[in-house]
Amino acid sequence: MSMAVLDAIAFDGAGLVPAIAQQHDTGEVLMLAWMNREAVAETLATGRACYFSRSRNGLWRKGESSGQIQRLIELRVDCDNDTLLLLVDQAGVACHTGHRDCFFRAARGAELVTIAPVLVEPSVLYGG
Repeated sequence: MSMAVLDAIAFDGAGLVPAIAQQHDTGEVLMLAWMNREAVAETLATGRACYFSRSRNGLWRKGESSGQIQRLIELRVDCDNDTLLLLVDQAGVACHTGHRDCFFRAARGAELVTIAPVLVEPSVLYGG
């Protein structure tokens, strides 16, 4: 893999960059996550989305627990080099809550309303 791609990315002071995952063929925005240099390198090398979990302070290979992997189609860098767009092929659901994507709530007046159903119960995804 070319180091030029990694060197072009403007990671923040914590060594992270936001990454938007989008379904490559429908344009559906699936989720926002964070990546560090190692996660970007692994994603490019393996073709499977790998992120950095801030809560676990380590690499998070999408689908390692749930089986709901994201196969990388293309990685894009925005005009300021400080945000990534991962065009992926999502297997199953993208959200840990069992929704297809993480954006299943919408502002309706003064409230947040769930606008999409749970497709897979989290207990099924994670065996809990």
